[in-house]
Amino acid sequence: MKPTTLIVEDDEVINLMISRYIRALGHAVVSVHSLAEADKYLKDHEPDLIISDMRLPDGDCLARLPDFSENQPVVVLTAYGSVRNAVEVIKAGASEYLTKPINPDELTLIVQRALDNAALRSDHQFCKRRLQVKENSTSLMVGQSQALNIVKQHISDVAASDLTVMILGESGSGKELVARSIHQHSDRKDRNFVAVDCCTLQENLFESELFGHERGAFTGAEKQKKGLIEGAQSGTLFLDEIGEIGPTIQAKLLRVLETGIFRRVGGTKDLTSNVRIVAATNRNLNDMCEEGKFRQDLYYRLEAFTISSPPLRERRDDIPLLVDHFIRNHSFSCRINKSVTKGAMRKLVAYDWPGNVRELKNVVERAIILSRNKKTISAEHLTFASSKSSPEASFKVSFNHDPTLNELEQEYLKRMLEKHAGHRATVAQTLGISERHVYRLIQKYELGQ
Repeated sequence: MKPTTLIVEDDEVINLMISRYIRALGHAVVSVHSLAEADKYLKDHEPDLIISDMRLPDGDCLARLPDFSENQPVVVLTAYGSVRNAVEVIKAGASEYLTKPINPDELTLIVQRALDNAALRSDHQFCKRRLQVKENSTSLMVGQSQALNIVKQHISDVAASDLTVMILGESGSGKELVARSIHQHSDRKDRNFVAVDCCTLQENLFESELFGHERGAFTGAEKQKKGLIEGAQSGTLFLDEIGEIGPTIQAKLLRVLETGIFRRVGGTKDLTSNVRIVAATNRNLNDMCEEGKFRQDLYYRLEAFTISSPPLRERRDDIPLLVDHFIRNHSFSCRINKSVTKGAMRKLVAYDWPGNVRELKNVVERAIILSRNKKTISAEHLTFASSKSSPEASFKVSFNHDPTLNELEQEYLKRMLEKHAGHRATVAQTLGISERHVYRLIQKYELGQ
């Protein structure tokens, strides 16, 4: 796609001349003659470069440079060149400074340099964000529940190897976070982590994105493109919702897993892959294999090591810690240090969270907004997507032996106390017994409430 350059120059002849030079460089050009026209264009567009005269009929470009340079590099033109002017313009935000009359070769050099420097700055910011993600990846696994500790132990066990890992879990339960943590604890941590959402790409595009393509492989393939497998070379490729990929991609992915060899779309060369594949799904791949919707041989390859990311309703102990984390780390308003009332926290812990951690984050951030300038978030500020529990949240108790009635009673009481944050009155109401009876049961089973 052609870069777009906005030229802001009131002199018609100079404007046409610069436009001709810039078009010859392969740019799309938009020409305006005043700051007002430039503002009108920039309201709906983001060009890749702005070339503007210093003095324009409706004002001085210098005053607008901070706004102009916020999203793109700016080259300033002036007929009054001096060191003082140059310093002033660069300090105001311009990338380059060019005096009239304009030399075409000098203009070409300056335009290319401005675009190259902008690309370097963009890459630098991207790398900084990636480093921040790497530094914070483990800390984002907030919680101390038994269920989460099991996940952390599995991550520690498998990270150092190069085994393919399958992460199972409901939508919003943090499967990508588990994958990132595996990467960060592995020997590949200094290389790329590339995440692919298998739901969002059509099959014909998915193949090109994953494996890359050669020039002329299909209509619109004007040059060679390396795929995500090559982008993740020596690193980790995370395939999220892998149950959504079609039969053709399944077969090609199986070949990569078995041989480490693949070809770009339209290519004849065998390329070698050196990536660790981590996959995730919220579907039952075993059932899909039986239905003929997923290759069984690929399934066996992917499940070399399986980690289950628990739903939030199975780690209720972590909800207060997660709520505190979301309050302290939201980005849209940090003026007031907020806390959550006991009543609100009981309501949060008791809810079954069909949308898991993602839904909890949304509820907390919405409560921060609804509580406005108040220092506390109360139950009235909580709004849930569903007033009912998740259909998947049926109550389950499992034992490795035939349990006694006392064991069943103890486990059921323990679960109810966890769900309702130890609030005996609510538990008594749920069980249909008196609060005094609940207290006696707690004492009987030494549940320490």
